[in-house]
Amino acid sequence: MRKKIVAGNWKMNKTLQEANTLASEVLAMVNDEVKGDVKVIFCTPFPYLQSVKTIVGNNNRISVAAQNCSEHESGAYTGETSAAMLKSMDIPYVILGHSERRQYFGEDGKLLAKKVDVALKNGLAPIFCCGEVLEIREKGTHEQLVKQQVEESLFHLSADDLKKVVVAYEPVWAIGTGKTATAQQAQEMHAVIRKHIAGKYGQPTADEITILYGGSVNAANAKELFANPDVDGGLVGGASLKSREFTEIVKSI
Repeated sequence: MRKKIVAGNWKMNKTLQEANTLASEVLAMVNDEVKGDVKVIFCTPFPYLQSVKTIVGNNNRISVAAQNCSEHESGAYTGETSAAMLKSMDIPYVILGHSERRQYFGEDGKLLAKKVDVALKNGLAPIFCCGEVLEIREKGTHEQLVKQQVEESLFHLSADDLKKVVVAYEPVWAIGTGKTATAQQAQEMHAVIRKHIAGKYGQPTADEITILYGGSVNAANAKELFANPDVDGGLVGGASLKSREFTEIVKSI
C-alpha cells in the first residue's frame, strides 16, 4: 500500500515568525479536521527547519523536508547544506530536482543521481521532481523527456532503494502560472511514469512508489486530481502558504 502524501513546498517565502505561524495553524487544523492516513510534509527554507520541526513535535502525521541538499558529503562548499547535516537534524525528506533548481542552477540528471545517492546514504527519502516545459509538451515529446529524467537519476538504484523515493511529476508549464494539467493529463503522465518503472523493476515495485502531482494545485482542483488511481497526492506550491487552503487540499485526498 503506497503512501498518500501532501507536501507543501514553501520555496523562498515567509519570515521565521510567519513560518512558525503557518506551521502552527496547519498543525492545529490537520489534527482537528483531517481523517485517514495521509502524510503531510512541510518543505521549509533551510533556516526554519529546526524551528518548524520543533512545532511539529512528535506528530506522526506531519513531517519536515529540506528543499535541496548538496551532492557533496562535506568540504569547502560555502553556502551548501549536506545530507549528513539534514540527517543530524532528523529531517526525513529532501526535495531533489525541482524544476527551479534545474532551470536556475543548471542541475541535470547526472548531478541529481549523485544527490539521490547521498540522500539515501544518509537515510533521507528523496522527493524527486520531474516534468516538462510547455515547448516539450506542445511538441508531444513530454513522455519521452520525463522517462529520460527518471532513468538518468533513479534507474541506477536497487529496487529496495527506489522504494524509498517519492516521485513528483510537475509539468513546468503549470508551476506558478495558474494553469493546471487536467485530471486526465495528470493521470496519463503518472501512469507513464509507473509503467516505465515497472518495465525496469517489475509491477510490484512500481505499485509501491508514491507519485505526487505538482503544478498549481489548489483547494478547487485537488479532489479531482487526487481521485486518479495513479496520483497519490500533491507537491503544493503557492497554496501551501495559506493555512486554510492547504488544509483543504490535504482533506481532498
